[in-house]
Amino acid sequence: MKKIFALAALGLTLAASAQKLTSKDTQVHINASTPVEDIDAVLNNAVGILNTETNEAVWQLQIQSFTFKRALMQEHFNENYMESTKFPKATLRAKIGGVTDWKKPATYKGGVKGQMEIHGVTKDVNIPITITVNKDGSVSIESEFSVHTADYGIKIPTLVVSKIAEDVKVTVKSTLKGA
Repeated sequence: MKKIFALAALGLTLAASAQKLTSKDTQVHINASTPVEDIDAVLNNAVGILNTETNEAVWQLQIQSFTFKRALMQEHFNENYMESTKFPKATLRAKIGGVTDWKKPATYKGGVKGQMEIHGVTKDVNIPITITVNKDGSVSIESEFSVHTADYGIKIPTLVVSKIAEDVKVTVKSTLKGA
């Protein structure tokens, strides 16, 4: 009986040492503005999980969570371009590089290398990020990158091509915390 208890305690200790940090309020801002039209949207509820032992991370967002300044833009975004009822989520599965110590407060320039799925299309990505390990043990990640709409099968009709940028600027801010 003592051996079983000792093994169970060891198992709990090992499971606890695999640090998993999560976020339920990752902010994602997209900008597809052109000189003709200002197209800007934000969401504040993307979810993420980071395993600091393996450096593996996953973020996921609901496409319909993006909010625009004008309701008509939001409707067109969801129905005509992103087809969010058919493709409701976007996901990034990646490995984080550049951090030497997840327990020591510091700021690192690094990257995420993995796969991003948008609009039902999965592409390999390598995205630069800034990682800050905070004194409270949380990790803040910020990034700015572009997504080329055609790479993900997102079609922009020729009638409005001058109003919507084909390269969408994406800004991400995520603070991940332990349980």
